[in-house]
Amino acid sequence: MKFQPERAEGVNVISRHEPQRVWVGTRAHAGSILVPWQGPVRDWPVAEAAGLGAEHFEAVAELRPELVIFGSGARLRFVRPAVLRPLIDRGVGVETMDTAAACRTYNVLAAEGRQVVAALIVEP
Repeated sequence: MKFQPERAEGVNVISRHEPQRVWVGTRAHAGSILVPWQGPVRDWPVAEAAGLGAEHFEAVAELRPELVIFGSGARLRFVRPAVLRPLIDRGVGVETMDTAAACRTYNVLAAEGRQVVAALIVEP
């Protein structure tokens, strides 16, 4: 009997996380990224949580997720609710955790068929 991991066709999977890189499928990303459940991975021009503004989460909201997993970097860092306003106004749930935990959580939710976006800060 052959065992293979079950993967939904066309769903992005985070395959690896390193301190300065995140792998989506077989491609490494060396900066902060947005990983939608489907479609292309996008660069996210954020170097650290302290530099986040509402415009950064507006870019996330444009992907039309039902849930956002925000990876705040190597350590857990919460952002002000005003920064999350573009998501809150659209009724999109947001969970904040460190980036490693966000990668794991994103994979579970994407495998369940959820319309999830991982907004990941990958610190240089």
